[in-house]
Amino acid sequence: MSSRVCVIVNPASGRGRGARAGAEVRRAFASVEVTDIRTTSAKGDEKTVALRAIEEGADTIVAVGGDGTWGNVANAIISSGADVRLALIAAGTGNDFAKTLGAPARDAVATARLVSDGAERRVDVGKIEGRYFLNVTGFGFDIAVLEDIDNIRWLKGDAVYLYSALRQLFGYDGIDIDIASAARSRGSMRHLMLIIANGKNFGGSFRIAPAASVSDGRLDAIAIAMAAPLRRARLFGAATKGTHVTHTEVVTEQAPSFTLHFPTPPAYETDGEYNRASAARLEVSCVPGALRVVAPPEAQASVQSRERHAAV
Repeated sequence: MSSRVCVIVNPASGRGRGARAGAEVRRAFASVEVTDIRTTSAKGDEKTVALRAIEEGADTIVAVGGDGTWGNVANAIISSGADVRLALIAAGTGNDFAKTLGAPARDAVATARLVSDGAERRVDVGKIEGRYFLNVTGFGFDIAVLEDIDNIRWLKGDAVYLYSALRQLFGYDGIDIDIASAARSRGSMRHLMLIIANGKNFGGSFRIAPAASVSDGRLDAIAIAMAAPLRRARLFGAATKGTHVTHTEVVTEQAPSFTLHFPTPPAYETDGEYNRASAARLEVSCVPGALRVVAPPEAQASVQSRERHAAV
């Protein structure tokens, strides 16, 4: 292999799934003559490890973890200014961005072969407060669920978000948001949740932005208004199929950027990572073609993504 590949393993991802994946990952990449395997030692350490690898000449970084790990490594690559490829191996909770790409992230051997073969796509990313996100940034109900997940230790994988979302579904009292784009301003209203998506999938089980594309230069705002308990349950079920966008409580819009106004600086998530905003007015924008990602060609990836979603 002519490229210089570094594999970064987050052993804490997926509540220990990253650590368990380590041996399989080493074997898979040894088969394509990759031996530079590095392990993170603290939360958020992926960015520091990735920057060091880039400084040492790596031109492909394989991130073993979930959406948060992948997002942290992507931030390192983009902020470095280096045109480095990112490859994904799933060892997290939702692993949603790989589903959108149709990347074989759960198969270390297949991923190693793609890295070796040079398969890649250039994709958009989102940006908020200087942070880049691969998949989504979210406000409202999404944050209540993330805060609750920290208290659930006996579930793993996609089931964690699903269970916590069900627990929060009827008690969450909403958040006031004014959403504006170049096309329109809606005025402040109470929302159950706002997701601004680059990818289609979210929370492990939800097809939150079925019309989203990672290569169209736009983000998809999925705004869900407050609803009565029974309607919330129906929206919840519909979101697993992507049909929630037809419900009257849901407003969708595609735009290169959005301006959000809140009564006070809100908490928000980027690729499952919790953040506290520094201001009550936030700009969320798409950065077209910002990242090279190891993945099958787009047409093939679309078929694989549909097949994986149908199997869930």
